[in-house]
Amino acid sequence: MVEGLPPGFRFYPTDEELVVHYLFKKVASSSFSVSVITDIDLYKFDPWDLP
Repeated sequence: MVEGLPPGFRFYPTDEELVVHYLFKKVASSSFSVSVITDIDLYKFDPWDLP
């Protein structure tokens, strides 16, 4: 991994990197060191219009 970049910072993060380093912190309401995952209201979009 390149020094200084957060875990999973590449085009295809692994499932483990997504769960351990990002989603677990999101569920636990912890702060992210980097805002990679954006919150959106899925009910406001049709699937083909998701940002």
